[in-house]
Amino acid sequence: MNIFRLTGDLSHLAAIIILLLKIWKSRSCAGISGKSQILFALVFTTRYLDLLTSFISLYNTFMKVVYIGCSYATVYLIYMKFRATYDGNHDSFRVEFLIVPVGGLSVLINHDFSPLEILWTFSIYLESVAILPQLFMISKTGEAETITTHYLFCLGLYRALYLFNWIWRYYFEGFFDMIAIVAGVVQTVLYCDFFYLYVTKVLKGKKLSLPA
Repeated sequence: MNIFRLTGDLSHLAAIIILLLKIWKSRSCAGISGKSQILFALVFTTRYLDLLTSFISLYNTFMKVVYIGCSYATVYLIYMKFRATYDGNHDSFRVEFLIVPVGGLSVLINHDFSPLEILWTFSIYLESVAILPQLFMISKTGEAETITTHYLFCLGLYRALYLFNWIWRYYFEGFFDMIAIVAGVVQTVLYCDFFYLYVTKVLKGKKLSLPA
């Protein structure tokens, strides 16, 4: 454990809590991509199957259970409890264009050709693009609520901090995982435009809206 992984995990947890509180307090999931949340639930489910086979630490187990539980709770709120507020017309990204290529790539490029390893690799690749339906939805509506932008910022910050975590582990532990690093870079790059808008608009008290 190092400071970058810890702060990355906390940023990730903050993003999840912000999203759940936003939906629960407003009694609405307007502006939230249900498709992105389904992808994240799939990411955590396929990544943390090792909960059934191995134990690393209480912290590790706790965070895995929280991520899985919160991801399914979010999907439940969007598609069941507050379904009437879900904007399916704008949440129209074709997720099969992500799942199918990612599935194929995880079979072709992985550390070990075994079911658990392929599913773990699938989760890494899928997480790198799981936010695309949400970003696509914002591009269609042309704007996002401030609380939603805070959620996205924390989510992007989590990935950026994990890149520093991989650098730290390489220099101080000799650990290098090309799959995780490349996927992390791809995911961070996807947030770059959003980070710019967040700093130049949201942090200045303005609503995030895209140029017409």
